[in-house]
Amino acid sequence: MSIQSLNDNELVQLYIEGNEESLAALLQRHKRKIFSSIIIVVKDHQLAEDIFQDTFFKVIQTLKKGQYNEEGKFLPWVIRIARNLIIDHFRRAKKMPPMPVYINDEGEEISVFNSLAAPNDESQTAEAGKFKKSIRNLINELPNDQREVVLMRIYYDMSFKEISEFTNVSINTALGRMRYALFNLKKMIDERKMELVLR
Repeated sequence: MSIQSLNDNELVQLYIEGNEESLAALLQRHKRKIFSSIIIVVKDHQLAEDIFQDTFFKVIQTLKKGQYNEEGKFLPWVIRIARNLIIDHFRRAKKMPPMPVYINDEGEEISVFNSLAAPNDESQTAEAGKFKKSIRNLINELPNDQREVVLMRIYYDMSFKEISEFTNVSINTALGRMRYALFNLKKMIDERKMELVLR
């Protein structure tokens, strides 16, 4: 029986037992899908290559330490590692646009910040800068699934179809998470404004 005919779980088990060839077979089998899931977000070939290599370095570390317990779910597990590395990269790079905007189902531009007027002098510009930083902090307070959709949609400019494929949920679920995220952001903004008024 050739090594290629083994399923993912059998190959993982072989690798854990010391068969290096089985990891090469897994890499060959899934490289295209994993790499595509990275480049669709980062939109930069060199960065995608770096994250892909980091992903497999982490996969190897986890397998060698005997910490792998995702029986039968090797590919989703690897893609989840890649996704976390992408989010870490963007967080470190702080690549966030100044004014997040959400395009609704009708194609209209909706901003959770439409209460913020365009600054026309230095003091307003400073206020706008503070406000944008506050919004980034609020986004970090969202539940993981909502924060992920906001980051992918607004900051990484992914379509809801790409988000649904990348997070392995339906388009409706991705849209629902975005709606909840915007609702929660608006609620948090209103609450923080109220706190400022009460101080």
